[in-house]
Amino acid sequence: MTAIAAESSPPLSDTNWRAMVKRYCRPKVASSVWQLVNTIVPYFALLGLMYVCLGRSYLLTLLLAIPAAGFAIRLFIISHDCGHHSFFLSRRLNALVGAVTAFLVLTPYTYWKNEHARHHASSGNLDRRGTGDIWTLTTAEYAAQPLPVRLAYRLYRNPVVLFVIGPLFLFAVNYRFWSKWAGKRERLSVLLTNLALTAMLVLCHYTIGLKAFVMIQLPVLWLAAVLGVWLFYVQHQFEDVSWERNDNWDFATQAIAGSSYYRLPRLLQWFSANIGFHHIHHLAPRIPNYRLARCHQENPLFHRARELTLRTSLRSLAYRLWDEQTRRMTSFSGRAA
Repeated sequence: MTAIAAESSPPLSDTNWRAMVKRYCRPKVASSVWQLVNTIVPYFALLGLMYVCLGRSYLLTLLLAIPAAGFAIRLFIISHDCGHHSFFLSRRLNALVGAVTAFLVLTPYTYWKNEHARHHASSGNLDRRGTGDIWTLTTAEYAAQPLPVRLAYRLYRNPVVLFVIGPLFLFAVNYRFWSKWAGKRERLSVLLTNLALTAMLVLCHYTIGLKAFVMIQLPVLWLAAVLGVWLFYVQHQFEDVSWERNDNWDFATQAIAGSSYYRLPRLLQWFSANIGFHHIHHLAPRIPNYRLARCHQENPLFHRARELTLRTSLRSLAYRLWDEQTRRMTSFSGRAA
């Protein structure tokens, strides 16, 4: 599938895309409630089954952590939709459901929601990097950095750090603190989440025991975090992704050219709550996740986005830098994957 840069395609900003997406933006209460039920119920059922299996076979417990992690990802996407006010019409209901589902995956809802809003407002903008995104340098910037910064960047971009160590650190440690940009509401969100987490740990200490809690939750949250970071990474770090300087940056164009369509097998698409239609989500974040696929299928305009599959997405592991001359992501050696 061709990217948006194809010469035969008019700029997205010249099309009436707002009219196209408007009819998909209204959430359906029944669909939202059903998604909550078919996510939360099996998630806690699996956690309970993992607890039962602890005294019999920890290997079986770890195997059950795989589907449980899939449901944890769905919980995060539901919270994510609530943050965009796309899951329910009521802002209060979005805030309540968003906060609860975010807490279940150790995330301070308001803090993350506002950080993520900054990502949407600046995605693909080379002059506004640094909040809610993957650390990305251009080839020229990397060459100009002192050795300690280049080493830090190489360490950060190492797949083991980025996809094995980093995800759990992000959710278990990093989200226990706030960044310097955080205001009063964001700081309060972090504090309340930490207090609720402390209360949950105390409760677990006097019920199932902290050891059992860690043996169950750690593999689930680690695997969910790894997969979640991979989904986010691959949808903004592919070879012909578009980046622009602020003067040339256009929201609509960058939403499609700066995000991929990650075509996943049906089961994985379900567990990831259609987040693979990331190009449409960036263009119209008010569309509920369960309506993204239909929006993509019914509007050929959105077929311009770069399509990735499980196999082709693996090439993104080699990309480290954005080359402003070739307008491609490249490796440290300067070769494409």
